[in-house]
Amino acid sequence: MRTLIQRVTHAEVVVDGKEISRIEQGLMVLVGIEEADTTNDIEYLATKLVKLRIFDDENGVMNLSVTDVAGDVMVVSQFTLMAATQKGNRPSYIRAAKPDISKPLYEAFCTKVESLLGKSVAKGIFGADMKVTLLNNGPVTIWMDSKNKE
Repeated sequence: MRTLIQRVTHAEVVVDGKEISRIEQGLMVLVGIEEADTTNDIEYLATKLVKLRIFDDENGVMNLSVTDVAGDVMVVSQFTLMAATQKGNRPSYIRAAKPDISKPLYEAFCTKVESLLGKSVAKGIFGADMKVTLLNNGPVTIWMDSKNKE
């Protein structure tokens, strides 16, 4: 499971011209899921996500988590995070889990984040053609992979 986490001032998801979800200060999280992912991957990444200290404290040092700043979280499923780009110029998505596997894992990830955060997370619509708008604050962008725990 891979996540691309962006510290944002605000973010929104639009589908078919209609706003589906919106957050203010917080984290915009794109999630890619592969067939080998399990609840262990969800537990690891959800816990890291809510504890990640990437918000400024009173001294301007990134020392606070999204929970510390009472920030919002938006989670959007994005199979393209699983792209393999080693050969040629056309990415392969063979590692991305099919919807029957990835949708329940995506929902479980959102539920786990909500549980750890203590409030609802904003979401996209799984499998929809979404327009995601955000204002990256910093910019701060962090990539995490549950299979590569550096």
